[in-house]
Amino acid sequence: MVEANLVSELAPIFAAIDCGTNAIRLLIARVDGDQVTEFVREMRTVRLGEGVDTTGEFSAAALDRTFSATREYAALLNNYDVKKIRFIATSASRDVTNRDAFSTGIKEILGVEPEVISGNEEAELSYRGALSGLEIKGSVLVADIGGGSTEFVTALADGSLISHSVNIGCVRLTERHLHSDPPTQLEIGSTISDIDNQIEIIKQNVPINTGTTFIGLAGSVTTIAAMAMGLSEYNAEKIHGTLLEIEQVEAVTGELLTLTHKQRADLGFMHPGRADVIGGGALVLRESMRILGFDKVLVSEKDLLDGAVLKLQ
Repeated sequence: MVEANLVSELAPIFAAIDCGTNAIRLLIARVDGDQVTEFVREMRTVRLGEGVDTTGEFSAAALDRTFSATREYAALLNNYDVKKIRFIATSASRDVTNRDAFSTGIKEILGVEPEVISGNEEAELSYRGALSGLEIKGSVLVADIGGGSTEFVTALADGSLISHSVNIGCVRLTERHLHSDPPTQLEIGSTISDIDNQIEIIKQNVPINTGTTFIGLAGSVTTIAAMAMGLSEYNAEKIHGTLLEIEQVEAVTGELLTLTHKQRADLGFMHPGRADVIGGGALVLRESMRILGFDKVLVSEKDLLDGAVLKLQ
């Protein structure tokens, strides 16, 4: 036992930053084999992808918010003997024309070059991260519902991964369709149509077996879980590993879409930066389960960040 503890304490500390459409997140953790022991897990809502779907570029305000949060993370990183840092940029950064301004700013603050990864690599990291925190037998389909896109990934019989990324994230859908407060039935209908067209692509391209476990990742899913569980405040330990029935997802989604922004923001478990986009994220989860034929979703707090630090070994 003493030797095992020594090995754990001597294992390297890695850090990963995930900069998505809605939020920028940090994980600082000691990594030993397939075990991730976290020291810091932080999130800041910076809305980097605000307006990208329309303008095709990052706004100056969005870049300023992102750089400010990155400076906070740089200060946190200085408190640990971090062997290696990986900065990952996802959906919004794949779509813009002024990516260089973003990359230059991040490198000046952290000294590392942001990696704009593909949807397939994003899915792979999410899959690896999700499974690191759960014990599951049989086939698995992981859905990572982000701000700009949603990634679906599963493993084939030979262990290789097959994944597909579609541009239906909570921020993108809100900006496209959900303009009223609360959204109108017409807006909700157009959102569902947009989502369903993309999920049908998943149904045709990602193999799903009978008995496959459906795992949901990211803030939209965990927030829905918190509401379904009746939590008065967000509690990651209680949420992780929760199994939600589709009836619970349907009920929570329906209720969220009837609430005003203020009413959603006043919910004790709701992150301030998620209140305006949670309706879109909830619809992605509900429609994914409905079209792909899942009556349950297993909720994971482990995700792309965990996959990223595991891969730094």
